[in-house]
Amino acid sequence: MKALAINGSPRKGGNTESMLKAVLEPIAAAGMETELIQIGGKPYRGCLACGMCGKNQDKKCVIDDGLNDVLAKMWEADAIIIGSPTYFADVTSETKALLDRAGYVSFSGDRLLSRKIGAAVSVHRRGGAVQTYDTINHMFQINRMILPGSLYWNFAVGMNKGDAMEDAEALANMADLGETIAFLCEKTRS
Repeated sequence: MKALAINGSPRKGGNTESMLKAVLEPIAAAGMETELIQIGGKPYRGCLACGMCGKNQDKKCVIDDGLNDVLAKMWEADAIIIGSPTYFADVTSETKALLDRAGYVSFSGDRLLSRKIGAAVSVHRRGGAVQTYDTINHMFQINRMILPGSLYWNFAVGMNKGDAMEDAEALANMADLGETIAFLCEKTRS
């Protein structure tokens, strides 16, 4: 079983990445394969609504900007954790491109994300985390994914690199989220 974490922050080694690593730690400790990939800062564009993914039925988007490599990893994963910092009360543009294109290709490919586990992680400085969290979860829910609960919302507070690591409540929540994902993966293993 495999858990894939996707970092929508353009800041490598920043708060979002730290929180995603905190989620992956108990998953790896449970013996699952884990991978963290960076999409933030990449030149991914949004969905064109061209419908070619439905016509081609090849589990890919026709836009050739490298995002298909990420989509292929999503189709293979049992659990997907998407993290984004809060930019103007929502996800980063790279995260939004991923959500729209993954959602559209999943729909067109006979619900490729259906019954996978999906979890959102949001980092904010002061506000907007709920919208960021909801944006990610909406794509998960419309694709029939399983969303695990945790101790509280999967948010962390921080602006500068390392700030979120001082958020003890967020760290406890991320650890619990990882444990819950590992538990669900074990229970849903067929």
